[in-house]
Amino acid sequence: MLRGRSVITLLVPLVLASANVAVAQDRVLGERLFEQSCVVCHKIPQLGVTAYAPALSMNTLGGNADAIRQVVSDGTARMPGFKIQFTPTQIDAIVAYIKTIPAPSAPPPAKTKGAGEPD
Repeated sequence: MLRGRSVITLLVPLVLASANVAVAQDRVLGERLFEQSCVVCHKIPQLGVTAYAPALSMNTLGGNADAIRQVVSDGTARMPGFKIQFTPTQIDAIVAYIKTIPAPSAPPPAKTKGAGEPD
């Protein structure tokens, strides 16, 4: 019995390490595919540049991975779907990457004029 526990004790870290490697590989694949196909329209706009589509982040579609996956796969009225171009595994990798993009910070609130301040 003690020997069985020793084997399990040795195997658990290996299984966890391989799972972490798989997650990292999915993230790298997702980032590469995102940069290749999504960033053209979904990049956070720079000064003087208009974005074609909203910037994507972990809060996109309320953070719902299934909803993000559906939009990436099937598209919308203004966005093509990618289910023909990418495999389900590749789409899952894109979704996993989008879920790692920090939400953009909110712009500072507009200052309101107080009584007696010049226009």
